[in-house]
Amino acid sequence: MPIQPAATAAIFSPPPGQSAFDEATLDAMELCYHENGFVVLRDVFAAELMERMEAECVRAQQQVVNHELSERYGSTVFLDDAAKAEVFANYVEFINELSPAVVEATAHPNLLAALHRLLSEDCWMRDASQFGVVYQDARPGKESGYTRIGWHSDWQAGPSLDIWPSTAFTFHIDGTSPENGFLRVVPGSHRWATPAPYRNVNDIEVPATAAATGGYTDTPPPFEMALRFEAIPGEIPVYTQRGDVILHDAYLWHSAARATAEDTTRRHVRGGYFAGDRANEGVEQFLKNAAR
Repeated sequence: MPIQPAATAAIFSPPPGQSAFDEATLDAMELCYHENGFVVLRDVFAAELMERMEAECVRAQQQVVNHELSERYGSTVFLDDAAKAEVFANYVEFINELSPAVVEATAHPNLLAALHRLLSEDCWMRDASQFGVVYQDARPGKESGYTRIGWHSDWQAGPSLDIWPSTAFTFHIDGTSPENGFLRVVPGSHRWATPAPYRNVNDIEVPATAAATGGYTDTPPPFEMALRFEAIPGEIPVYTQRGDVILHDAYLWHSAARATAEDTTRRHVRGGYFAGDRANEGVEQFLKNAAR
């Protein structure tokens, strides 16, 4: 059965007094992930690594605003108000090319131990195409051009590519709550055969080569996916602490809730590991412009 709204059963940490996951914890984590489509890893990174990650990401963010970096690192694709990108950067793409701490975190033994369980020993990170690893500052203040993202599954951004399955990771620089925004998920939705929409939420036409559905079974969803921000039966919030890592399946239905307080921050680093054919990693135009 899907976990209950408190989501406490989805949080996994190394055993007390240890810095690495043991086999029993990895077994429980794997079972929970396959049942619900996501897990939260806690006490994965040392505080010093998170401090370096924050400092390096904030520095890169300011460099984007100051036009000290090439256009490769900035993006306005997902902004509600692109004009605000002139004074504030919600996104730094390919942050893995700018932050040694991010690179260290993406190859951390604890993270890889979990991903090898969920995908395979041969899984690979998509760090050189699409957006690479992304730093996102989702603060709700007046300077921000981003508020929230509607319902989607990551697979819908590339339904014609043979790179799946995939697990997305999110390193939380700030903890999350109703005050500063949080992730919304529908546990178990990764098992549904979710249709590829005719057009995505950004009105980008889906390629004719797209697979009809994506998911781990042939069972159709019990209701249509809302592409905006409507409530979905069975959805739950996922709250995190600083340093937590959310792992979620590419087929999982998820969205982001807007913060309720204007003077808060919600910063994180996100990317993905894949177990499909890396020869098909190449980016098509739909994938570059699709909503996430």
